[in-house]
Amino acid sequence: MDAGLKRELEAKVLAGERLSREDGVALYESDDLAWLGGLAHHVRTQKNGDVVHFNVNRHLNMTNVCSASCAYCSFQRKPGEKDAYTMRIEEAVRLAKAMENDQLTELHIVNGLHPTLPWRYYPRSLRELKKALPESVALKAFTATEIHWFERISGMPADEILDELIDAGLESLTGGGAEIFDWEVRQHIVDHDTHWEDWSRIHRLAHSKGLKTPCTMLYGHIEEPRHRVDHVLRLRELQDETGGFQVFIPLRYQHDFHDSKDGKIRNRLQERTQMATGAEALKTFAVSRLLFDNVPHVKVFWVMHGVTTAQLALSHGADDMDGSVVEYKITHDADNYGTPNKLSREDLLELIREAGFRPVERNTRYEIIREYDGPDLQLREQPQAMRL
Repeated sequence: MDAGLKRELEAKVLAGERLSREDGVALYESDDLAWLGGLAHHVRTQKNGDVVHFNVNRHLNMTNVCSASCAYCSFQRKPGEKDAYTMRIEEAVRLAKAMENDQLTELHIVNGLHPTLPWRYYPRSLRELKKALPESVALKAFTATEIHWFERISGMPADEILDELIDAGLESLTGGGAEIFDWEVRQHIVDHDTHWEDWSRIHRLAHSKGLKTPCTMLYGHIEEPRHRVDHVLRLRELQDETGGFQVFIPLRYQHDFHDSKDGKIRNRLQERTQMATGAEALKTFAVSRLLFDNVPHVKVFWVMHGVTTAQLALSHGADDMDGSVVEYKITHDADNYGTPNKLSREDLLELIREAGFRPVERNTRYEIIREYDGPDLQLREQPQAMRL
């Protein structure tokens, strides 16, 4: 990057000026990751101090049967296919209740677009889960893609669907289904009808009803940096309008190779893609934090990045390390880094402190549940045994 442009961009960030599309593309072209990370860290520190947020949650996927066959997805199964499943609501309740002793505060529910399940299955499942779990457990459920699917199978508009789901206990949508919005890329990776127009319509509607939602971006496949910039700026514009996004979550595309259970290759992108490197992941967090000036939080989903890269992301713009997760089925350990499928509260506290930050436990609404002591600064000055 030209030294003059570098000074200009740094001055804009330090002055709190909004960055443009051209600025975002220029930031991605920089090979100075330390400089990018420093700028992003400055912004995250201004917004969130030395805090890293986390929560104790469980992911629940009640069915993997899906009418779509998105090119990047190895989770979906067709009706009758080996390993296709659909939970009875009683089974979903049993799995959710298994974490009660861990002081669970969030249940995160995402499903396939099941071709024959009736619409009533979904509000009923929320009602039964809400009834069975403590009041402190928030139901964060369904992507905008699922809400759009519910419109199709129920004949009801999203306005009425959201009202019924909220009445059943819904506290937030999930951020999925966004992938990359630009049609140049999207037409090659997505096999359903929910694109930017409907995705944004549904989140706008959710925000108008008082729901706060996350937003996401799937990066590191066939897209280019300019598509990432476009994606973030669309979300930034919607946030200007509604103020309803609490957090932005960059999700790293995963190579899955052969499915471990039936040997099939479902991820049709991997033959022509390379997963984003750790450095590319950190650059994506940094540029996203710098561009998305009106969203309070940036989350690193450690399951898709590995715990080491997740720790580093906390110094490159991220201020949230997600939660304990448990049994994340949609993508897991595709990078062969040995990423666990569960971190306990104590694990998260240790990882956050190791990265030099102060852990704060939050709920789905980003209300603080408990603040913890930060890292022991004396230990940082002393040689420590290497963990193997």
